[in-house]
Amino acid sequence: MDIRQITPDFAVSPQIEPDDMAAAAAAGFTLVINNRPDAEVPADLQSGEMRAAAERAGLAYVDNPVVNGAMTMEMVTAQGAAVEQAAGPVLAYCRTGTRSSIVWGLSQAGTRPTDEIVAALKAAGYDLPALRGQIDMLAERSGR
Repeated sequence: MDIRQITPDFAVSPQIEPDDMAAAAAAGFTLVINNRPDAEVPADLQSGEMRAAAERAGLAYVDNPVVNGAMTMEMVTAQGAAVEQAAGPVLAYCRTGTRSSIVWGLSQAGTRPTDEIVAALKAAGYDLPALRGQIDMLAERSGR
């Protein structure tokens, strides 16, 4: 696994395998969020298989498929809620980790300073300066 720590309690990874769930649990994660739609992966990596592997490893699991170019506020809200309600550290994954990073960054709008969000993503290898405007807009809308 290529785990990239964004915050002490949130990390992302490119696609993981069912066998990686035990290693994720051993690394201290309590929740795995799958941001990859089933249509992008073979049957052995689809959500049902990944959920079963997560549960066998003692992990909570959330399926929040983010379609490239079609992210919605519902996806952002679901990501934020899952992270907020997690019992401990969270690992989110998609094909490369970028979508997981973006949806997390947007979900943090108004709860953290924009500079902090963008810097945390960059430090983890996701240099997304164009996200700044969207984060600022969402923070303004949230009134936080």
